[in-house]
Amino acid sequence: MLDNLPRGTICIEDLEIGMSRHLRKTVTDRDIELFAEVSTDRNPVHLDESYAQDTIFGGRIAHGMLTAGLISAVIGEQLPGHGTVYMGQTLKFLAPVRPGDTVEARVTVLAIDHARRRVTLDCVCRVGDTVVLKGEALVLAPSRKFD
Repeated sequence: MLDNLPRGTICIEDLEIGMSRHLRKTVTDRDIELFAEVSTDRNPVHLDESYAQDTIFGGRIAHGMLTAGLISAVIGEQLPGHGTVYMGQTLKFLAPVRPGDTVEARVTVLAIDHARRRVTLDCVCRVGDTVVLKGEALVLAPSRKFD
């Protein structure tokens, strides 16, 4: 399940502090398997329930970077959107995401440097009321002046 706002581009000239976009995605076993295949991260805590039962998580969890990828989706598809260039990202993983969890990834504009086309974004992922990931991204935003 993927629930999000319309995709596209918000040029830097139209961005405002506090502007926010999000998406929701239910993480499936298939998502975890595909991420393991693409990333080559086959840690059994993600793929083997019996192994994961004996870890601090007490069961399988999704890759942290799979969750972080949802932030990338919001940035690349919605805010600022198409044409955005990632410059940096900080991430703090606070709680596990499990198969079947619905993650909301939300990105909010914190600061805008119009002269350099740089935008600082607050990034938060939640499962219900639990913050599972937070950080900041720095991006180069698209501009109508460079179309």
